[in-house]
Amino acid sequence: MGSAQQRPSAGWGTVAQLMQPAYNAEAFYGGPQGPNHGSPPGLLDVPGWQQMDKGAAAQAVQGSAFPERYAQWQPAADQILKALAASTVPAACSTTQQSPGLPTLPANLSQLRRNILSYAQQGVGGAYVWGGTAFKAWDCSGYVQWVFGQAGITLPRTEQWTVGTRTTNPQPGDLVVQNPDGPNHWGHVGIYAGNGMMYSALNPEVGTLFHPVTWNNLAAYFVAV
Repeated sequence: MGSAQQRPSAGWGTVAQLMQPAYNAEAFYGGPQGPNHGSPPGLLDVPGWQQMDKGAAAQAVQGSAFPERYAQWQPAADQILKALAASTVPAACSTTQQSPGLPTLPANLSQLRRNILSYAQQGVGGAYVWGGTAFKAWDCSGYVQWVFGQAGITLPRTEQWTVGTRTTNPQPGDLVVQNPDGPNHWGHVGIYAGNGMMYSALNPEVGTLFHPVTWNNLAAYFVAV
C-alpha cells in the first residue's frame, strides 16, 4: 500500500501506482484533479474538512481501524512545517503526544451532567478489557455503565441507548453511539463532552480516551439523564 494506507482493494489504484509517493499524495488529497475523481473520496472531497481536527480529517480519508494513531504525529508534522516555512534546520521532534484540552462546559449545564463528565474524566487512561466492568478495566459499555453509576444512574450492561431518547441536539453528558452494525444497533458507545469531543473506552490498543467524535463512524446521540 505504498507510503500511505491506501490499498488497491479499496479502489485507490493499482499496486504500481500506489508505490509512487506522488500518486499516493494526489489520491489522498483528491478533489477535481485527483486520480480517483471522488471515489474513494480524498480529503478535498470530504465536506467540512477545513474545520476538522487534523487526525479526524486523515481518518475521514483513510478509514483506519485505529483512528487515534493519526493525531500522535501532529506535533512532529507541525514542527516540520514550521521549519520549512522558516527555512531553518528542523528542530528535534518531541516524543510527547499532545492531548486535546478538556471541554469548555456551557454555563447552564446541570450539576448531574457535570458529575457525569467529571467521572468520565476519572476513567481516562483505563485499560480496554472485553466484557470488563471493573474500574479502569472495562470495555466501552462497561465504562459508560460505571460512569453513570457513579452519578447515581443505573444503565443496562449493554445496549444502553435503549433506555434513552434519541436527540439531534446533543448536550454534554449524553450517550454517543457509533459504528452501526444493524437496524437501531451500534457497535460502540461513549459519553458526549461537547464541541465534537467524547469520552470512550476506544479499543484494546489505546484504552480509555478523551477524543474527537469523528474518530469513529456515523454517530447518533441519546439522552439518558
